[in-house]
Amino acid sequence: MSDVSPVLTVAADGDVRIVTLNRPEHLNGVSEELHRRLSEVWRELAEDPGARSVVLTGAGRAFSAGGDFDHLLRHHDDPALRERSIRLDRIIQTEMIRFPLPLIAAVNGPAVGLGCSLALGCDLVLMAEDAYLADPHVSVGLVAGDGGVTLWPLLTSLLRVKEYLFTGDRIPAATAVELGLANRGCPAGDLMSEALKLAHRLAAQPAEALRATKAALAAVVEQVSRGGMEAALLAERSTMTSPDHIRIVNELASRTRRRTAASEED
Repeated sequence: MSDVSPVLTVAADGDVRIVTLNRPEHLNGVSEELHRRLSEVWRELAEDPGARSVVLTGAGRAFSAGGDFDHLLRHHDDPALRERSIRLDRIIQTEMIRFPLPLIAAVNGPAVGLGCSLALGCDLVLMAEDAYLADPHVSVGLVAGDGGVTLWPLLTSLLRVKEYLFTGDRIPAATAVELGLANRGCPAGDLMSEALKLAHRLAAQPAEALRATKAALAAVVEQVSRGGMEAALLAERSTMTSPDHIRIVNELASRTRRRTAASEED
């Protein structure tokens, strides 16, 4: 399989597929186009007869910085976009849970917001030692609807889930491993080779047994998370027009534009 879209690429390494979030100049922030592609790519890969396992990573120095500011700002005045985004979030979570092939996150840098949810939606998570996870939904006035409520309680203590979702604090790679949010950390230069080594090992496993085991685990995840997922998504949609969210995102977007303008002048 060759490149699928400029914002998301798929490359083959034998029977392993490498999915790359490809907006490095925006720290792989999720635009409307990337959001849509993330809702489509899992079914496409599931139907790829040559694929046996998948690695998900980001281009450049970030895994994904989460929602692109321009995309977030458009939600404030566009109810159709809000509905579409929630529908896509639901599809992404469900498709990743049900995805039949082993899926490995190679977290090469910051994985924030939706980026964090994408990483933790994978079956196995490898992190560069200088990478971190963070879900700042609450800190920007949103409900953590795109995965934090759904998956984190299955991975670590509910007390720790509340601490990190309520505060939005960063979780360094070593802490993520300690909490059960990542399998292991790797030197940044070794991350992709380690992820590919693991992906090829899983690709060589008996396919039927591996798929059926993953499907059984997915059934557990869906049964436990279904109510929380829907409640969180609907609540997130509601907070997309909250005064706090509108104020905070506008402030952050303005600050980012000022920094960009200053760096261009330099």
